[in-house]
Amino acid sequence: MITEELTKEEMKPSPTMKTMSGAQAVVQALIDEGADLMFGYPGGAIMPVYDALYDVDDELTHVLTRHEQGAVHAAQGYARATGKVGVCMATSGPGATNLITGIADAQIDSTPLVCITGQVHSDLLGTDAFQETDVIGISMPVTKWNFQVTKAEEIPMAIAKAFYIARTGKPGPVLVDITKDAQFETVEYEYRPFLGMRSYQPKNKLDLAQVQEAAQLINSAKKPFVLFGQGVILSKAEKEFKAFIEKGGIPSGWTILGLSALNSDHYLNVGMLGMHGNYAPNKMTNECDVLIAVGMRFDDRVTGDLSRYAKQAKVVHLEIDPAEIDKNVKTDVAVLGDAKETLLALTQQIEERNHSAWLSEFRKLEQEEIETVIEEELNPTVGELSMGEVIQAINERTKGEAIVVTDVGQHQMVTCRYAKFKHSKSLITSGGLGTMGFCLPAAIGAKMGRPNKEVIAVIGDGGFQMTIQELGTIFQSKTPVKIVVLNNEFLGMVRQWQELFFDKRYASTTMINPDFQTIVKGYGIATKKVTKREALKDAVAEMLNHEGAYFLEVKVGKENNVFPMVPTGAAVSEIRLK
Repeated sequence: MITEELTKEEMKPSPTMKTMSGAQAVVQALIDEGADLMFGYPGGAIMPVYDALYDVDDELTHVLTRHEQGAVHAAQGYARATGKVGVCMATSGPGATNLITGIADAQIDSTPLVCITGQVHSDLLGTDAFQETDVIGISMPVTKWNFQVTKAEEIPMAIAKAFYIARTGKPGPVLVDITKDAQFETVEYEYRPFLGMRSYQPKNKLDLAQVQEAAQLINSAKKPFVLFGQGVILSKAEKEFKAFIEKGGIPSGWTILGLSALNSDHYLNVGMLGMHGNYAPNKMTNECDVLIAVGMRFDDRVTGDLSRYAKQAKVVHLEIDPAEIDKNVKTDVAVLGDAKETLLALTQQIEERNHSAWLSEFRKLEQEEIETVIEEELNPTVGELSMGEVIQAINERTKGEAIVVTDVGQHQMVTCRYAKFKHSKSLITSGGLGTMGFCLPAAIGAKMGRPNKEVIAVIGDGGFQMTIQELGTIFQSKTPVKIVVLNNEFLGMVRQWQELFFDKRYASTTMINPDFQTIVKGYGIATKKVTKREALKDAVAEMLNHEGAYFLEVKVGKENNVFPMVPTGAAVSEIRLK
């Protein structure tokens, strides 16, 4: 959490200056920072800013969502798909508190956001005024920085600093809370880009001695293994990462947020890490002799039981955030810095190697997983439709070119396991927080940010109903997002745990759903329901060929499970195929 106050001497002066209201200054500052799209929901305490937006809709487009949570998730989807800072806005009180879940999601998944909230008149602060909430206090644990503006003169600097902090170093969400009187006051506005502050160092200066030490460990390894996360994507280091693993000949596994940083079909890509990841990378984590972590934080869903995690290996950690070093896994060599810079330097020092015998050990375990799990999941011939074969049908049509957004649950794990990607920033999901309801609004933001890409939202029937009102946003904005709901009439992941660990006591996981087809038709969205295997491929083709938004509901097996699985409390090497 960055707490240093604004300081004028750290701003670069500009010769341009205009007199305007604080509300107009908010809007102008957003434009000057490069924002062209924002998401929000109006209310009393933020109404002056909305009034100012009315005059600049040709420069800054505002998308009216149906709920503030939809606004923040849409801003996340936009940010993740484009690599830009996402912007959302809400009023005070319940408007601001409705943003908190998305802000927390952005914080743990390192998504750059600028969130603007209205606040009651400064004279009323602390009086329990109508729709007053201490949003600064509430948001402090889940923001990278927050600030309350009580005077119009603070607005330009606050917005500039917000964008700088959100996008630099390890990205994250910031919140600027603006009292209503500050929005009405006048200010002499001039745009001054924020250049930094003494207490905030976005990235460490690269220590070449650390790089050399890491290279020595890698060069001496007989069984090296790379784990890569979203840090590769955030630092735009995809080419440098590919060059690094190819020169070292190192098998590489990914976290769900790292998915798409490396082509799914790359010969060194050995699959997904973690609880529902692939068999080989989990088993081999406890067999390798050097473990190289790149831009990932050793989340518990990746490591399993830490006391039995990679104890045989020397650990090299390439990371921009010093707080992540040794937090969960003790490292032998830590290289602090931006992944792009670090990988470039490290690649120059490692030897060109061919670890084909070691890689073949991964492929043997991969074949075992194919025979035991994957073949049955992707190519069933009888029984109910599986989630995997739906993803496979989408793969066949998109050829790895689409952006896929998921919600949270069984469908999320299945999508991450089986979806194919050729390009970075193609998988958008809620990773660390696991927020149900994320997908539909995030897909809207992703499609608006990347209008020339096909964007497919894959959602479970439970998560879909958490933000189902955002169908209204699609209807009003005419956003041609494709929606696939995998309907098993259960809260599937919770039900799976109840089956495996609670003697099939399905407490509050059965879903009695409404007629989704009728609801979707009410929003003017083309729709189809698939219940039979022979209709699936044609329905997917129809969805993707349709010019506007499309809703495809697929009835899948009610009690199908996602395997492999690392049981809670187990070591990653204890992963179960069934």
